[in-house]
Amino acid sequence: MRTQVAIVGAGPAGLLLAHLLARRGVESVVVENRSREYVQARIRAGVLEQGTVDTLVDAGLGANLAREGMRHDGIHLQWPGERHRIDFPSHCGRSVWVYGQTQVVRDLIAARLADGQQLHFEVSRTSLHDLETDRPCVRYVDAAGTPQVLECDVVVGADGFHGVSRPTVPAALQRTWQRDYPYAWLGILADVAPSTDELIYAWHPRGFAMHSMRSPTVSRLYLQVDPTERVADWSDDRIWSELALRMALDGWTLQDGPVTDKGITPMRSFVSSPMRHGRLFLVGDAAHIVPPTGAKGLNLAVADVRLLDLALGELFATGSEGLIDAYSDTALRRVWRTTHFSWWMTTMLHSSGDEFDEELRIAQLGYVTSSDAAAAGLAENYTGLPLGT
Repeated sequence: MRTQVAIVGAGPAGLLLAHLLARRGVESVVVENRSREYVQARIRAGVLEQGTVDTLVDAGLGANLAREGMRHDGIHLQWPGERHRIDFPSHCGRSVWVYGQTQVVRDLIAARLADGQQLHFEVSRTSLHDLETDRPCVRYVDAAGTPQVLECDVVVGADGFHGVSRPTVPAALQRTWQRDYPYAWLGILADVAPSTDELIYAWHPRGFAMHSMRSPTVSRLYLQVDPTERVADWSDDRIWSELALRMALDGWTLQDGPVTDKGITPMRSFVSSPMRHGRLFLVGDAAHIVPPTGAKGLNLAVADVRLLDLALGELFATGSEGLIDAYSDTALRRVWRTTHFSWWMTTMLHSSGDEFDEELRIAQLGYVTSSDAAAAGLAENYTGLPLGT
């Protein structure tokens, strides 16, 4: 087979790039090692920046988002005895939307298949070749067990942290940075109406807690736990009790309900540079990971995709390589800004057990919620910086 762009990975980054390129008349083939059912069922992020929403709407993918998404104009920051709201529009003129990554992926897959574009699930033994030439290729075995060679002009690695794309970059040319945090998140989905109008981020001496939502009838909640904890040790009653304790506030009650999903997610920051090697371009988790506290993972992947879409559009329309040559440096500027914001939110809101650190966190929360300048900085970063920043 031959195509212009071979995309490895059918997560939101790979699927969105394929959709945007198709609107430019650029052909692509997407290959994914998981099944369609698995990809569509993964529970991931649920907060979309203003720029992400605008991208989806402009690409003709906004119908379900408009019907089911929930616009939020702020978040609540809390510590024992205190809860304060950060208003986004008044500080930066932007908002965010609650619309799960699961729904985004389903919308993208439906659009891809409705347009008759190539999307291959359950492939195996994927490998990338000839990346330093102008005729790279992707080799894999399809779902029927038949070896395939996909020749192309460009390969895009959108296959996540554990994928095959990033390791293809020669180690001598690659630099990585990583920080593993001494805590994890225990997350649950529950069939109960949210007890809050907007997300609550709560610091507590026993650990961070967060109240989010997926719909008017489904709540998403998180607890800071030790990375060595096991889901089996956390009964539903224990989870609800701990959430109620950490998020307690006079005059407010946390409503509980049936838990339909639970899991523990370790937290890390990771950045790999460069995000380009020859004709291979990395996007999303293939190049960087951020802790989920700042709601940046999916949004950062979308920012990569928007940059790469512009660069590849220029390449195939005019032959100019100016934007693809600048892609890695431009993307990494935003990656590091976002990595810092995610680290800052994480360290401000998670408990370390050190009494000195705890007092610093309370002081920081007090400053952010009382200073217009500090609140504006949080609002600007949380709702999403302009492309190229």
